[in-house]
Amino acid sequence: MSTDFTEAHDELRTVARDLLGKAPVRGSVVGVDWPSFAESGWLGLEVPEELDGAGATFAEVAVILREMGRAATLSPYLGTAVLGVGTLRALRAYAGRDELLRAAAAGLVRIAVALPTGDAAAAPAGEPIAPPYRVAPSAGAYHLSGRADFVPDAVDADQLLLLAADPGGEPVVVAVEPGHPGLAVAGQPVLDATRRFGTVTADGLVVDEGAVWRFPPATETGAGGAAGVRRLLDRGALAVACDSLGGAEAMLGRTVAYAGARQQFGRPIGSFQAVKHACADMAVQVAVGQELLEAAVTAVAAADPGAGVAVSRAKSYVCAAAVEIAGQAMQLHGGIGYAWESGVHVYLKRAALGRSLFGAPSAHRARIAARFV
Repeated sequence: MSTDFTEAHDELRTVARDLLGKAPVRGSVVGVDWPSFAESGWLGLEVPEELDGAGATFAEVAVILREMGRAATLSPYLGTAVLGVGTLRALRAYAGRDELLRAAAAGLVRIAVALPTGDAAAAPAGEPIAPPYRVAPSAGAYHLSGRADFVPDAVDADQLLLLAADPGGEPVVVAVEPGHPGLAVAGQPVLDATRRFGTVTADGLVVDEGAVWRFPPATETGAGGAAGVRRLLDRGALAVACDSLGGAEAMLGRTVAYAGARQQFGRPIGSFQAVKHACADMAVQVAVGQELLEAAVTAVAAADPGAGVAVSRAKSYVCAAAVEIAGQAMQLHGGIGYAWESGVHVYLKRAALGRSLFGAPSAHRARIAARFV
C-alpha cells in the first residue's frame, strides 16, 4: 500500500471521527442526519465519477464503516452506500440504474436491498444461494412473490432492490418503490437500538419488464449472476465485520481509560494483574482482527475471485471477538458497566447482532472448511 493511499485513509478517518464525534446522542445512540452524510461525500464513494460519485473503492467505504462502528452510529448507510450502491454497480447498465446511482450519491434516495442475511449468506462454494423472491412473466408483465426478513434499513427506504430468481433459476434484481400494490414492508424489532430492519413481503406484486434488472453474463465479466450475488453477500458480511472491529476498538479504549482512572484500595484498578491481562487479551484480539480485516478489504476492493475466503476469515473472527470484548468491557467497568448510562450495553447488543448478520461465525468457518472436503 502506497504512502499516499495510507495518508488519504488517515485523513478520511480523521474527518469521519470528527463528524461522528460531534453528532447528537439520544439515549446512548449516535444519530447523524442524512444531509450530513450527503455533504461529506461518503454516500458516493464507490459511485463512478461520471455519475457524480468519487470513483473510489470498498477500501474507502471500510474506513467509514469502522468509524461508524466505533461511534455506534444509527444511520441507513449500510442499506444505501454499501448494499445499495454495491448491488447497482454489479448489474448491467440501465438508464434507471444510473439515475438511481446518481441520486444515491447525492443523498436524494435511501435504498434497501433484500438479500439473504442469515447463515445462507455464508453458504460454501458450490452450494446455490436461493434468492428470497421468485419472478415469473405473465401477460406482458412480471409477477413477484416471496419474503425477506431482516432487510437492513427497509422501513425508511425510498427504493427497494429485491433479489429474485427468474423461471430459469438465474438471479435478477427487481427495483420497486415502497407502497407498490402487492408489496408490504413491516418493521422488525431487534434489541440493537442502533440498527433498523424490516420484513419485505411480495404477494401478487406486478411489475413491468423495465423493473427487472439482470447481472452481466459470465462471458462479459467472468463472474455471472451467481458469482455476483456471492460478492454482494461478501460485501455485507465484510461491512458488518468492519463495524464490529470499530466497536471493539472503542470498547478497548474506553476500558483502558476507565481502568486508569478508577481507584480501588488506593490505586488504579489498571495496576492489578488480572485487569492488565484482560486488557492485553482484548488488545491482542483487536490486533489480530485488524490484520484479517485489512486482508479481506484489500481482496474485495481489488475484486479478487478468492475474496470470499478472506471475508469469511475476517467475519468469523472479528464478529466473535467483538462480542467477547464488549462483554469483557462490561465486566471490567464493574457495576457502572451494567448501568444504562455507561453505554457499554449499546456496543454489546450491536456486536451480538453483527455476529449473526450475514452468517454466524460457525457458518463462515464451515464455508472455509468446505474447501478441504
